[in-house]
Amino acid sequence: MDVAALQNELKSLIVKELNLEGRDPSSIVDEAPLFGEGLGLDSLDALQLAMSVEERWNVRIPEGPEGRIAFASVAALARWIVEHPAGDGPKAAG
Repeated sequence: MDVAALQNELKSLIVKELNLEGRDPSSIVDEAPLFGEGLGLDSLDALQLAMSVEERWNVRIPEGPEGRIAFASVAALARWIVEHPAGDGPKAAG
């Protein structure tokens, strides 16, 4: 998976899903914090973004400290997606 392309997809997803109208996805710095002084997202944004990312890339973003690591920046979120690919899902009993 091309990480640079994934980061660009994430930026576009953030702008679209969080209704950041007027924000150019290319203006989001890969390593800038998504919350606080960075992009300024809040906890509701985190929930919406987590649901969108989980649906789009079929990954699970946990709550708590691991989730904060994943949502540190666009680059961190891209790394999370690459390093935590979806499993095969539940196995059929048989």
